[in-house]
Amino acid sequence: MAVKAAESMVRDLFKQAGVEVYGKHAWDIQVVDTRFYERVLRDSSLGLGEAYMDGWWEVESIDQLVERLLRAGLDRQVRGGLRAALPGLLGRLTNRQSRSRAFEVGEDHYDLGNDLYAAMLDRRLVYTCAYWKNASNLDDAQEAKLDLVCRKIGLQPGMSVLELGCGWGSFARFAAEKYGVTVVGLTVSKEQVALGSELTRGLPVELRLQDYREVQGQFDRVVSVGILEHVGYKNYRTYMEVVARTLKPDGVAFVHTIGGNRSVTAGDPWSDRYIFPNGMLPSIQQLGAAMEDLFVMEDWHNFGPDYDRTLMAWHANFEAAWPELKQKYSERFHRMWRYYLLTSAGTFRARAQQLWQIVFTRTGTPQPDCRMI
Repeated sequence: MAVKAAESMVRDLFKQAGVEVYGKHAWDIQVVDTRFYERVLRDSSLGLGEAYMDGWWEVESIDQLVERLLRAGLDRQVRGGLRAALPGLLGRLTNRQSRSRAFEVGEDHYDLGNDLYAAMLDRRLVYTCAYWKNASNLDDAQEAKLDLVCRKIGLQPGMSVLELGCGWGSFARFAAEKYGVTVVGLTVSKEQVALGSELTRGLPVELRLQDYREVQGQFDRVVSVGILEHVGYKNYRTYMEVVARTLKPDGVAFVHTIGGNRSVTAGDPWSDRYIFPNGMLPSIQQLGAAMEDLFVMEDWHNFGPDYDRTLMAWHANFEAAWPELKQKYSERFHRMWRYYLLTSAGTFRARAQQLWQIVFTRTGTPQPDCRMI
């Protein structure tokens, strides 16, 4: 396609979202390299992100730009070619989250460097959405989220808890310290196990480098705070069967996950390639089908707008720490990571993604006190 024709098409698409090329608003794109236009039409969101990483365009506010693009539905209008479609095709043809691939996201994302995450996150290293209802800063909002989880599942001293996807042990440490429980946590990240084991030393907490499908034993509570985004639609039923197998008969299970408004077979192609390999977001329909005949859904709480605020706080921390981080990470990484955080914030602000907390039990179990708090 000729450059002029591509430019005209992209400009017309942007106008639908109130975005102007070379405009004066914070969300208006400033094109640096005119190859940008053909790349976006050819590779859709993958091309848009790669072009930003390569310095082909600039914008004052990525989050405001993405919010407008999504509210206008441009993500559905520009499908792109084979490169953009490849994750979805592979997702239908193969199990991209199989046992043999389970550790890829740990190696590519969570093992990037504990220095990066320590600089970006709160003091407890919580890498999931905070709960801002009565909080004014990231540290307090993350503690409020951890306490919210503990209260929803009715933790009592002496209980045993299995955490599928434990990160650096932030929930395990909080639950052991504040509620007197023992916790076994699983992660696919070597770096998270190494640092998390140090942070939980002296507590009744065991962190393991282990795929969730391999865990044995039974526990009073089974929770996951941010693993379902890595499970994959072909494995949601398997995940729920693992929970059913490891949960005691009168136990309570809990999931905290980002969710999508429609069922898909793969994640965004740019995120899949550069941030979360093999990642995808579950839908209500997919999770409901996976739970059917295994569990009673007790409570489904959505506070997706809180993730916008969480991501903006992470971005502020990341940019403040960049003068030190740049000694280890490249400028292209800087642009990639900024794009990741701010596009994610814009996506939640546009209500294109949600943040769900789900409490569920076995049939016949007395209903727990898991009302929205």
